[in-house]
Amino acid sequence: MLDNAIIEQLKSVYANLESEIGLVYSESSNSKQQELVEMLESIAGTSPKISTKSSGETYDYPHFEIEVNGKANGIKFSGIPGGHEFTSLILAILNSDLKGKLPDDMIINRIKALKGSIDLKTYISLSCENCPDIVQALNLMAIYKEDFTHEMIDGEFVQDEIKELKIQGVPSVIHDKDLVHSGKSSLVDLLEKLEERFGKDESSTSNETKDLGEYDVIVIGGGPAGASSAVYTARKGLKTAIITDRVGGQMQDTKGIENFISVPYTEGPELSAALGKHVSEYDIKLLEHRRVDNIENGELKTLFLNSGEVVKTKSLIIATGAKWRELGVEGEKDYLGRGVAYCPHCDGPYYKGKDVSVIGGGNSGVEAAIDLAGIVKSVTVVEFAPELKADQVLIDKLESLKNVTIIKNARTDKVIGDGEKVVALEYEDRDSGDIKKIDLDGVFVQIGLVPNTAFLGDLVEKNKFGEIIVTDKCRTNQERIYAAGDVTTVPYKQIIISMGEGAKAGLTAFEDLMLS
Repeated sequence: MLDNAIIEQLKSVYANLESEIGLVYSESSNSKQQELVEMLESIAGTSPKISTKSSGETYDYPHFEIEVNGKANGIKFSGIPGGHEFTSLILAILNSDLKGKLPDDMIINRIKALKGSIDLKTYISLSCENCPDIVQALNLMAIYKEDFTHEMIDGEFVQDEIKELKIQGVPSVIHDKDLVHSGKSSLVDLLEKLEERFGKDESSTSNETKDLGEYDVIVIGGGPAGASSAVYTARKGLKTAIITDRVGGQMQDTKGIENFISVPYTEGPELSAALGKHVSEYDIKLLEHRRVDNIENGELKTLFLNSGEVVKTKSLIIATGAKWRELGVEGEKDYLGRGVAYCPHCDGPYYKGKDVSVIGGGNSGVEAAIDLAGIVKSVTVVEFAPELKADQVLIDKLESLKNVTIIKNARTDKVIGDGEKVVALEYEDRDSGDIKKIDLDGVFVQIGLVPNTAFLGDLVEKNKFGEIIVTDKCRTNQERIYAAGDVTTVPYKQIIISMGEGAKAGLTAFEDLMLS
């Protein structure tokens, strides 16, 4: 089932397992059952601490659960976790033995403080690049909270359930037939949603603010700019910390990277892992799965975190990057995961043979339309400007496709649904002012990025787009507050540029501290 290279790699990964890990599969007459059993037995063969056995129960499709020292730990898989989900299985085994990259005590305590018994199911597609983040985060929660179960379900095997639950995008997290979350997210986002939905036991967590101490430099953001800043300040001997919800940031969601000079091809998760490894080689305090709620400026900058922690710093570097821009129109949020999507790679397969629209005529929008055209019945590209803004080679390809319609000079006005799913899109013809409607099944939003600066308030000067205004040395209008990468006014939002800007910000912070 697994090739020799992977088996040898897993032997190394599982060399230090201490607990007895059981992969307990159900019986099934499904044609892919044997494929699952062979996969589990291959994994079990990589460590004497891992074993497989049948539960004796019967399922309509391949299914297994994880036991630790003979006791189920709440992690379940329905389907065969190959593709992007293979890593989720490997990490589930490792993390079940409390090995690998684990949350710190603050996050663990928040997980344990969730109220009540929680049973979640995450419906995924093996081609989905955002699904593993959700699966792995919820698996971690199952490990640390006894009355918490999480099941990864490959939608291929449960099409009737998909229809009954009206799922039109992945990942979709369901609790008792209710949609809890849809789309990409991080551990801290999911934890906040679960705290809001189920409540948290205040008696099990301290209400006292935890003081994390004082640093020379704190970097907010763990993407290319933030990691680069931190490495440079740490190399200069400055006491440095990074505050981030996840290492890699937006780059984690990038599929192919072919313009990172000296590396002909890599992918976002791979480059993010390399970034994290580089950071770990320096004396840098990584405060992951956290966000900054408020900043008090002064001789020392005081940062209040969403975790209830507080930390002070002499210098602050803001490298929070950007996120996908939303349309901000009626119906968009109401039908997220039920016809409104932001990831054509993840959700495209759910619209096979259907009519969809792509909003946005830049490179990302045109690329999405080209990809979708090979799956769906028809694609309508809606562009606000009089002309498409994508590279000409992409436009030429798009215009050659017979099932693609291009509407220019159109302002998206409303996403229309029937209460369960998207059924149409309204737009304004900017030439005539007329409101027109397209009957369709899905809307893919691809209209660029918006900087992550809302949490800053008026702390630093920003332009009309919300980007932080910086000098050629990454200084803002506030003393010893710097900014780098996609969150700033620096043109061309590229990984390689963000890394360079991060290095500049780190060196400038060092220079200013030495001269103060």
